[in-house]
Amino acid sequence: MYNKIITIGREFGSGGRTIAKKVAEKLSIPCYDSEIIDEVAIKSGLLKEEIAQKGEHLSASGKMSTIFTLYNLYSNMTKDDIIWHAQKKVIEELAEKGPCIIVGRCADYILRERNDVVKVFVYADKETRSERIVKIYGEKDDSPEKRIKDKDKKRAAYYEHFTEMTWGDPEHYDICLNSGKLGIDKCVEIITSL
Repeated sequence: MYNKIITIGREFGSGGRTIAKKVAEKLSIPCYDSEIIDEVAIKSGLLKEEIAQKGEHLSASGKMSTIFTLYNLYSNMTKDDIIWHAQKKVIEELAEKGPCIIVGRCADYILRERNDVVKVFVYADKETRSERIVKIYGEKDDSPEKRIKDKDKKRAAYYEHFTEMTWGDPEHYDICLNSGKLGIDKCVEIITSL
């Protein structure tokens, strides 16, 4: 039986979510991604739609929140902070339940003190990612390149704000996989062999 927790950080369009679901299926362990939103909604009292929108993206007001939370943590928290604390608690509780995969949401940072965590980051070249978001996700409103740039920028800002680390920096992960070169199935094979 598999006995580790896998966190998967990923660039937008790299296939990280697909890889996570396939790894979970192969290892017969749960995969938590958008499922976390329901639990965060319960713990925070905020709407699911708001959490889905802000769960990995920092709003403009969130950047100033740290100044105000030093004196009174709860009364002056922004929605970003409320979501962060609720999300952190949910991720810690999921990890306590046993082996699983947690996609994004700074799980690699949140669970960094645990010895049973394998931290993975999935990336790919922009061409591969652009093709994927059009073909798989059906993204057609903006140019794929603009959508990738915007989404990655928001994820990086969120990650860096709450972790004070650089998103995607190989030093913070146990393994970084280029899904554009390796392909989805090879990434799954590598992760399941860890």
